[in-house]
Amino acid sequence: MSYVKPTELVQTVIDAGASKVMLSTRDTLIRSIMGGAVLTIAAAFAVTITVTTGMPLLGAVLFPIGFIMLYLLGYDLLTGVFVLAPLAWLDRRPGVTLGGILRNWGLVFLGNFIGAFTVAVLMAIVVTYGFSTPPNEVGQAIGHIGEGRTVGYAEHGAAGMLTLFVRGVLCNWMVATGVVLAMISKDVIGKIFAMWMPIMLFFFMGFEHSIVNMFLFPSGLLLGGDFTIMDYLIWNEIPTVLGNLVGGLVFVAIPLYFTYGRPTSPRRVRAPKRTRATGTAEPVATEPAAAEPAAVEPATARV
Repeated sequence: MSYVKPTELVQTVIDAGASKVMLSTRDTLIRSIMGGAVLTIAAAFAVTITVTTGMPLLGAVLFPIGFIMLYLLGYDLLTGVFVLAPLAWLDRRPGVTLGGILRNWGLVFLGNFIGAFTVAVLMAIVVTYGFSTPPNEVGQAIGHIGEGRTVGYAEHGAAGMLTLFVRGVLCNWMVATGVVLAMISKDVIGKIFAMWMPIMLFFFMGFEHSIVNMFLFPSGLLLGGDFTIMDYLIWNEIPTVLGNLVGGLVFVAIPLYFTYGRPTSPRRVRAPKRTRATGTAEPVATEPAAAEPAAVEPATARV
């Protein structure tokens, strides 16, 4: 696996962020629609595995397939551009403005929702035979997920809202790490392995991902889940988006930029102070200096 060191990696991520902000409206929408669709098909796949095998861990292990496919194809997720675009702005890339970042986020949000909602309708058709029968086991499971992650939080009031927000933060800490790790290798196998780890973690831990929820909750409403559109927006989607934004910025974008994205210099070693009484040098604690190279003997022939 060809490993990309963090300093080079961050510059690659910044380049990617600048290109996302400057992308045309048409291309941004197409890539975000497909990104939302591919990811949510994988979510439906993971729920199907969990229901049919009774093994949630297996569903989590296989869910990253969708994330990997969409990033190998260069599609976009809102959770990803929450990190990429601000890094380009922090680096003061030409043409990258706050207005351009907000435009990019808005277009990607819209595209992701279109893709996720399309998959929600298609899957609802599949699990109900075109709405001619009650939903099968998978459809019932999706409906219950929507209930638990809306009214389930609402039952706890402010504590439920806090929990929802923190789960959104933790989710995009992992997802944004996966976005960055997609660029840490120059070969496909390395990219796949690097992306797999954080995505599997977030899914199995039950953290809140705004794009996955764009599929789960409309699906739940279509399949008879006992919650409303307002429940979905207030007690899931809006706090989750905000949590995803904070998680990506605070735990991924800002630390990477400030430790690897800017030129760094070693601490200067201070000269020793001289005491007034003796005029001798007083030792001063300093950073360890690099060892000087040992003297090299002249290149002469030895007898």
